[in-house]
Amino acid sequence: MEIYDVTISISETVPIWEGDPPATVRGERALAAGDGANVSSLCFGAHTGTHVDAPNHFIEGTRRVDELDLAKLIGPCRVVEIASDVVGVEPSHLPSLGGVERLLLRTRNSEFWSTPEDGFRKDFTYIKLATARLLADAGIKLIGIDYLSIEAPGSEGHPVHVTLLEKEIVILEGLDLREVSAGDYELACLPLKYVGGTGDGAPARTVLIKR
Repeated sequence: MEIYDVTISISETVPIWEGDPPATVRGERALAAGDGANVSSLCFGAHTGTHVDAPNHFIEGTRRVDELDLAKLIGPCRVVEIASDVVGVEPSHLPSLGGVERLLLRTRNSEFWSTPEDGFRKDFTYIKLATARLLADAGIKLIGIDYLSIEAPGSEGHPVHVTLLEKEIVILEGLDLREVSAGDYELACLPLKYVGGTGDGAPARTVLIKR
């Protein structure tokens, strides 16, 4: 059994979506300073690093992240390789989805994580609206991609997100799939459980298991 950690670490240098709260990770108490324990403080936006989007991210009054169905976040999943020259993923770029409930797209985006010093990239690969509609009609429970959004930047009204979230399809963004090949895996994705705010999403430790 092989376990692949496909989670981007939260740090003060992790690229974040423009306008999102910056991440801070600080030591508040330290044994080395004579304190009784090491204690850190963490502060970051809900969509930092590897994270899930809940329906309430774009559809007011819908399911929040603490209310997500855990059965959608754990189970068989398929990783599909998207050619490196593809920027907008069309339906024709996907294989048959028969029997697939959780789908992760490995694109050219994964290599962006090799140079975090470049900061937030706007030239990432995303899925197009027709593809979102295909996924919604196919009964997909979870769709993931290897950068900070599944949708093109500047999309008015966020139609890709809305199309998926109104069907309560979990959107998993910010995956690091550099060490993962196309194929079938078991997915375990557990977003941080919190109450308050708008419950729009949460960072998620995410692993793929190959048996």
